[in-house]
Amino acid sequence: MTQLQKMGAAAKQAAAVLRTAGEKKREALLKAAEILRNETEKILAANAIDVKAAKENGMSESLLDRLTLTAARVEGMAKGIEDVAALRDPVGRVLSGETRPNGLRIEKITVPMGVIGIIYEARPNVTSDAAALCLMAGSAVILRGGKEAFHSNMAVTALMQEACEAVGLPKESVQLVEDTSRASSVEMMGMTGYLDLLIPRGGAGLIRAVVENAKVPVIETGVGNCHVYVDKDADLEMAAEIVFNGKTSRPSVCNAVETLLVHREVAEKALPMIAARLNEKHVELRGDSETCRILPEAKPAEEADYETEFLDYILAVRVVDSAEAAVGHIAQYSSGHSECIVTNSLKTAEYFTACVDSAAVYVNASTRFTDGGEMGLGAEIGISTQKLHARGPMGLNEIVSYKYIVRGSGQIR
Repeated sequence: MTQLQKMGAAAKQAAAVLRTAGEKKREALLKAAEILRNETEKILAANAIDVKAAKENGMSESLLDRLTLTAARVEGMAKGIEDVAALRDPVGRVLSGETRPNGLRIEKITVPMGVIGIIYEARPNVTSDAAALCLMAGSAVILRGGKEAFHSNMAVTALMQEACEAVGLPKESVQLVEDTSRASSVEMMGMTGYLDLLIPRGGAGLIRAVVENAKVPVIETGVGNCHVYVDKDADLEMAAEIVFNGKTSRPSVCNAVETLLVHREVAEKALPMIAARLNEKHVELRGDSETCRILPEAKPAEEADYETEFLDYILAVRVVDSAEAAVGHIAQYSSGHSECIVTNSLKTAEYFTACVDSAAVYVNASTRFTDGGEMGLGAEIGISTQKLHARGPMGLNEIVSYKYIVRGSGQIR
């Protein structure tokens, strides 16, 4: 039996306890939040080791931002755990019920998934978010983070395990794979009999590898080639602020804007306004010929730029002739994550929201709100860009399953 299989077996035993843990799940989360706050310095010390190594290895500024923890970010992790603890328990909810003509009473109720595996990259906050969500949903979790955040993830996992044990739950409810080689990811993809669900969180390469090679059920998450379309009826000052926020507030995350589309009728005025704001953060613009004519500082865009998730201070730009052309561009290049229209036309907004087929579609608001916490889910375990069985930010209700309870009085068929 491999080390991962041993972890899988221990997780299954923990899942059996969690299935009926009731309020102990909530107690464990509140304890975890308390411990994270009390051990902030320990977490930051572990994170400093990871950050130092990442800088020595030439990690980009935007990815370093993803990796780096501060006291405020640890507080945010603790608050996120508390937000999950405050949510309604997703287990045991009656989804539907009826009595059949033969007297059978049938209820459809939510139940824990069982054991959830998560493969993710350099974001230590995922460790606490994912553990909290899985625990509250009554499932054990096996986490496999990237080597860049190894020490951070180890520290957070140990504290989550301490919280579980403090309230009488198995510490194996939350486990971290210490082998960060590709081999451990590949083994997790084939852990049938141990994992009930596998969720990849990271770049396009990781997600594609898991989706194409996994033998266990997978939810495809969040490559974010997100768009903002500035319509001819847009408030251009609003548009500039939305693009600036969407691109620069945190360019390394999946809900950041990667492509700007501007209606030809307002391009001459809109593009210089938007470029002036983006220049404050030294954003590199890559545009079509019309964009480059209006903005001489823009670099000519290549076809690949319109399908790239830059995760950096780079923005692809295109001038379009109509809302229909914007929708067509999005249909061709979008990853199905989040798109925005800026317009004062109700008719155009309704057309855009009806025709754009992405998990989140915005009217006059930044795509940065595609986030479990911002959408009232407490936290998220990922942002699904597929349509079955979950779509968009996945909170508690997206990581439970259901079963039918059938009560009779001796009926036979």
